[in-house]
Amino acid sequence: MSDLPTPAKDFDPAALMSILSGFAGRKVLCVGDVMIDRSIYGEVKRISPEAPVPVLRITRETSALGGAGNVVRNLAALGAALTFVSVVGDDRAGREVGQLLGALNAVEPYLRVSRIRETTIKNRFFSIDGHNLLRADRESVTALSAADADDLTRAALAQVAGVDAVIVSDYAKGLLAGGLAAAVIAAARAANKPVIVDPKGSDYSRYAGASVITPNRAELADAVGAEAKTDAELIAAAQTLRQRTSAGVIVVTRSGEGMTVVGDTVAHLPAETREVSDVTGAGDTVAAVLTLALACGADMVDAARLANIAAGIVVGRHGTAVATVADIAAALVHSGLAGLEQKIVDRDSAAARSQAWQHQGLKVGFTNGCFDLLHPGHVALLRAARGQCDRLIVGLNGDASVRRLKGETRPVQAAAARATVLASMEPVDLVVEFGEDTPQALIEAVRPNVLVKGADYARANVVGGDFVESYGGRVVLADLVASYSTTATIAALKAGRKE
Repeated sequence: MSDLPTPAKDFDPAALMSILSGFAGRKVLCVGDVMIDRSIYGEVKRISPEAPVPVLRITRETSALGGAGNVVRNLAALGAALTFVSVVGDDRAGREVGQLLGALNAVEPYLRVSRIRETTIKNRFFSIDGHNLLRADRESVTALSAADADDLTRAALAQVAGVDAVIVSDYAKGLLAGGLAAAVIAAARAANKPVIVDPKGSDYSRYAGASVITPNRAELADAVGAEAKTDAELIAAAQTLRQRTSAGVIVVTRSGEGMTVVGDTVAHLPAETREVSDVTGAGDTVAAVLTLALACGADMVDAARLANIAAGIVVGRHGTAVATVADIAAALVHSGLAGLEQKIVDRDSAAARSQAWQHQGLKVGFTNGCFDLLHPGHVALLRAARGQCDRLIVGLNGDASVRRLKGETRPVQAAAARATVLASMEPVDLVVEFGEDTPQALIEAVRPNVLVKGADYARANVVGGDFVESYGGRVVLADLVASYSTTATIAALKAGRKE
């Protein structure tokens, strides 16, 4: 029986929403090991004649920032403005890191190019339905040269005074093996900035004085040289680590069991997800959300609650996913509605789910729209679309996209609220927000068997229709329910009439 104190499940979503609303524009310094996460998907249908190993026929390949780069992706997705200090090799992967960072909003990278290192690459191989097959790494794990260390330390320390919080993301690739971590933490504490450490290894002396350290259960046990299997052992180990490092708080991530916050008091937060797809990168999400929440002045337990919710979102998605403010807000809005957050996914997750469903012989349908102020016409379209397929994916125009299409007074409801309503509907299996004016790129990603639009469209005007038909898919124009329009409803409300 657990002796962990469990906080009351009742909390104030409005208070957490208020913290969340402060994320945009917060300035963060991130220092850590960057890498490339490459995901390679394919079909396995035969064994090699050369050796008793499966042959993977590659069908799709993606690349993303990994390690501390995934922390940066999460911070950028949450609206932060940040400086990122790291080292790469003088190689193609290092240049790819620069390109991927350059594609992110409000990120100012400082990358030291080292001629004695290679950029770390993690190659993950998956079956077409998302099962892990193999991981192959290429990496350097040596400490920095003196010149590299001096340059990176100067760059990092120059940023501390101008930021709201600092995060140190250690992936044990050598960047933080010397004095860089200690120098950054000391400068942050001297400037009264919260500093959050996502640690690696067994020597935590370089993290001394951090505001928060976030080991997982195995890392905690390794750091203190003691078991952390039971609740009592975990709390004792965390208290020992806190004393050794003079850290303010130890937040222990416990995978499917949630997280435990050990400071002057102890609190346990149960896991927020009900369906785990992939735990890759969840610790990065936790560190990013904790950092921004503390930068906003949140207390430790509320910061951990938000981080726990965000972790529940990303582990329900495939690969190194990120959680946005809209994602977390949606989870808070429907925190009492079981399973809805599993329906609201990003583009990559939707593509993976679509492939998996089709591999199982299921017919995947797609429709899209703004779905602002849902009315009977929308309901009829969704039912008609679901009648054409086994699984229905709904593309949802993001807020900026709706404004461009409908005008500055729209949408009436933010994307998070619109996605929540759609996800609550029985015909809908997945909801995917897209930011472009048309769903063409999303359609190309999910490759549906059936594309459904309302009969008010001419076939020639259906975006994505030619693409879907090019591989044997169908375009269906569904009959609409007359006399219903969001624009007309809004006009009637303004005129003071009842619909």
